[in-house]
Amino acid sequence: MPEDSLITVTDDTFADVVLGARLPVLVDFWAEWCPPCRPVAVTLAELAGEFAGRVLIAKLNADENPESARAYRVMSMPTLMFFRSGVVVNTIVGARPKGMLRSALTAAVEPYANR
Repeated sequence: MPEDSLITVTDDTFADVVLGARLPVLVDFWAEWCPPCRPVAVTLAELAGEFAGRVLIAKLNADENPESARAYRVMSMPTLMFFRSGVVVNTIVGARPKGMLRSALTAAVEPYANR
């Protein structure tokens, strides 16, 4: 299992890295052609340090990995999906401010805080 807080996943690694993770995982479904995806990526990179050891932030290029995007019915980008124990527990579609993403990450890790 990767130790980095911010990683890239593919169709081939999605099940092992995301669904098999011991920590909550935020998957950023993005594409090169998506202008709002760029600032979201910068924000997530900044937040990855804050949440290191508590959450895994994974980036998945939806154009290069269509199976995962299709499996989770990703229709717009960016789409951020929060997984806990392999199950989607929250989805955010579209760019959001850093404070909102921080709050969503905090909510994703709270059930794990006392373990």
